[in-house]
Order: sequence, then C-alpha cells, then structure tokens
Amino acid sequence: MVSADRDEIRAAVAARYAGLARAVQAGQAVTDGDPDGSCCAPGYPDTAGLPEAAVRASLGCGNPVAVADLRPGETVLDLGSGGGIDVLLSGCRVGPEGRAYGLDMTVEMLDLARANARAAGARNVEFLQGQIEAIPLPDSSVDVIISNCVINLSTDRPAVFAESFRVLRPGGRLGVTDILAEDDLTPAERLERGAQAGCIAGAPSFSEYRDGLTRAGFTGITITPAQQAGDGVHSAIIRAVRP
Repeated sequence: MVSADRDEIRAAVAARYAGLARAVQAGQAVTDGDPDGSCCAPGYPDTAGLPEAAVRASLGCGNPVAVADLRPGETVLDLGSGGGIDVLLSGCRVGPEGRAYGLDMTVEMLDLARANARAAGARNVEFLQGQIEAIPLPDSSVDVIISNCVINLSTDRPAVFAESFRVLRPGGRLGVTDILAEDDLTPAERLERGAQAGCIAGAPSFSEYRDGLTRAGFTGITITPAQQAGDGVHSAIIRAVRP
C-alpha cells in the first residue's frame, strides 16, 4: 500500500471519528460499522457511575478490559481510546496505584475523553495524542495493552504490533478485540466485507493477524472468534504475551 493511500485512509478514519465525537457531544446516539450496530455491541456489564457520554461513545466490538484481566497496580494502555470508556473502566480495575493511558489521533475524541474523565473524577487516567503506529511512551513502560476494534483500521499493522511489543514490559500482555476476516476470503473480498463492518482499510485475516504478532516477537497467541460481523468477518478476542 503506497503512502498516499495510507494517508487517505488515515484521514478518512480521523474524519469519521471526529464526526462521531461531535455527535456524542451534541447528545446524539451513535453507532459505527454496520447500520444496526450489531457488530459493535460490547455489552459492558459495569458502566454504572460512568458519564453518559462515555457510554454513548462506546464504538468497539467487545470488552477488552475483561479480555485483558487487569490487576490492581498495573499500567495499561488503550490503543485508539475514543471517548474513553475502556480507559475509565481500566482505571477502576487497576486502582489508585495503577495508571491507565488512552492514545488517540483524533482531537475531537481526545476532548470528549478528557471531559468524560473529569466528569468521572478519574485521577489515574491520562489521554495522549498520537498514532498507534508510533506510540508516544518509553520502552518497557506498560504492563498491558488493550484495544477495542481499532488495530484493524491501521494501514500499517506490523508497526502497531512492533510498537506494542516495544512499550510492553517483559511478561506484559496484549488483550484486544478486533474485526478479522476468515482466511479463505480473497483480499478484495476482505476489503469489501471489512468496509461493511466499518474497517476502511479492510479486515485483516486471522492468519495475517497471528503472523504479524509472531513476527513482532509475541508468544502465547490466541485468537478466538466472538461474534459474526458480516459474511466471513468476525469480531474476535486476541491475547498475546511479550516474553
């Protein structure tokens, strides 16, 4: 994929989520992906006490906070943190001795997330502006990486996996939800199906995702389909460990 194509896709992703953030701030109900939102329904069981805008801005395809099995005192990073719901939930899980970072490239989403954090009175969370292909944190500074239906949007997933490996401490883990395509679909079919599920760059295949994590150095990789998001496309739970 040439640089111009990548830039166009990144700009389209940023424009889409900026618009969704503005809609949430205006009090509108929003969905992402398919029109009825069926592939983007995390179904969080523990949103009591969170700002209503954070709940309405939940646009993912799962509950990575539960997937990552967060523990008190850990430092967690959410890639593509949007309106901040997963960061706020992570902050609750890791407690006052822990820290939860959210990384997003979209100014409007960051503004919304920071407002939600203030409304929630969250003191152990921080939202950073940047791209998930170039994480603005030091090496070996994070215990856990989560992400909710965002890595599929990247046009340079090898960079995302390499950066995730870099910022994780040895023994750190990755627990994300994402949209993946079945291996027997052609690239054209994956692009078509991915677009229907909200993946502008096309949904990566199960084997591509696994191979990308392996090349980055991750071990203990498991990928579990969770919910059908289209013909041959699924939301999936992905876990991996930095040895």
